[in-house]
Amino acid sequence: MASLPNVAIIELGSQYTLLIERTLRELGVRSVILDSRNAASWLKKNPLKAVILSGGASSVYNSDAPQPPAEVLSLMRQDGQPIALLGICYGMQWLAHRLGGEVKAVLGNREYGEAEINLDERGHLFFADTPRRQRVWMSHGDSVISVPEGFSILGHTDTGTIAAMARGAMLGVQFHPEVTHTPYGKTMLTNFLRLAGCENDWMPSSIISSIREDVSARLPNGRVIFGFSGGVDSTTVSAILAPVLKERLLAVTLDGGQLREGELDEIKKHAADAGVNLKVMDARQEFQSAMAGVIDSEEKRSRFKKVYVSLFVRAAQDFGATAVLQGTLATDRIESGATGGALIKSHHNVGLDMGDLLQLHPVDCLFKYEVQALAREVGLPESVSNRQPFPGPGLFLRVVGVPATPEKLAIVRFADARVREILMRHGVYDRLSQLIVAYLGVNTVGVKGDARVYGGAIVVRAVETIDFMTARGIHFSDEIEDEISTTLTRHPEIVRVWYDPTKKPPATTEME
Repeated sequence: MASLPNVAIIELGSQYTLLIERTLRELGVRSVILDSRNAASWLKKNPLKAVILSGGASSVYNSDAPQPPAEVLSLMRQDGQPIALLGICYGMQWLAHRLGGEVKAVLGNREYGEAEINLDERGHLFFADTPRRQRVWMSHGDSVISVPEGFSILGHTDTGTIAAMARGAMLGVQFHPEVTHTPYGKTMLTNFLRLAGCENDWMPSSIISSIREDVSARLPNGRVIFGFSGGVDSTTVSAILAPVLKERLLAVTLDGGQLREGELDEIKKHAADAGVNLKVMDARQEFQSAMAGVIDSEEKRSRFKKVYVSLFVRAAQDFGATAVLQGTLATDRIESGATGGALIKSHHNVGLDMGDLLQLHPVDCLFKYEVQALAREVGLPESVSNRQPFPGPGLFLRVVGVPATPEKLAIVRFADARVREILMRHGVYDRLSQLIVAYLGVNTVGVKGDARVYGGAIVVRAVETIDFMTARGIHFSDEIEDEISTTLTRHPEIVRVWYDPTKKPPATTEME
């Protein structure tokens, strides 16, 4: 991976920017994400074949709207041809506005979610091998009203919105081809890469080598600790770096009462699979004290992060470590607002203040499915590569609406274990991307043993997704739902069971 990427993505405030990078990698092409404020200097020094302008929440006519460097409009490839330029959503609006078209908010043309577009019959290479009428994912308030001189309109939505425009290799699309809700989006981006003349330069084996080389260069000596959850991210990073760091690496697990039934045994097994030494810290007292009386989800995350940091600093001092490894993913950075988009929810492994400790995030540009590919590449068992995600604060985030006391954690721990057992028995669990079982502190009336009861509810939510940025909610069969409800309501503190198949967006995967 010595050569530099041939594709630059200019970040303009979109939550989907890393999805663009992910899709390009999936197509075998590396890219670099550049902040719009400092992209100009990078563009001048590095040859490119293509630039993609991301979406964003701003309006192009506002004075504080993000501005790509003007150079993107005139960049040339090394062979003397203009680079390929693609503007997505806000990126398209910026192109239109900058080059003399018109952009404004039009009542009735604001589109959020799925939409149908109709393509111009003349066609363009960008839409090769896609149908004339197709479904796309929209998320915009402003629209391009008229395209700049020399541009052709390539298609419209059913509401009349200009869906795409082009002038040679300079294109704009109002929708998001990078999300899975645009079924032909990957085909479109493949066509764009072909138009740009890009060659494949991405392989999992090269990423493993790159991670080892980068960490070795940044940490030539000294010890390092790693926040180890036993999940695919931490186990895979451990397995990649254990042969390089050897006895200098210590995996650390915090048992704060947030773990699921049987999870600690699984963590120990996965540490052995990864070939790392594991230290389990009993932190139940610290976390229970910090979480006492807290209901708000962001306050929970904030308090969890403070305890997490203090315990890891202590663990680093005990081990004589000078650095901390984290299994942070691209989705963590996106949802935390670290990539320029809105804050959806903070993450305990993003934006930490650990004093003089060097922080290393070797997979923070990757998505879950990519780390799963690395897990298989380094020979980890399926119990690692197929393991479902689980949030760092764990069951603290699955007690909703009331404080996560040890008693409420015990209830949701019981419910989670029984639901997993039922879904495994029916052969459903392994087909899910993620299962969420949460306790909702909304008391309702029920009848048990001919007596009135008044207690909380369990919500069961399962999703299917590729990248965890968009997801489809799962509906279980009547038989499975009946078995889950019957089993869970045998617990004296559980009165009702609800099922949540809401898509992401508008919902997030977790309840909190």
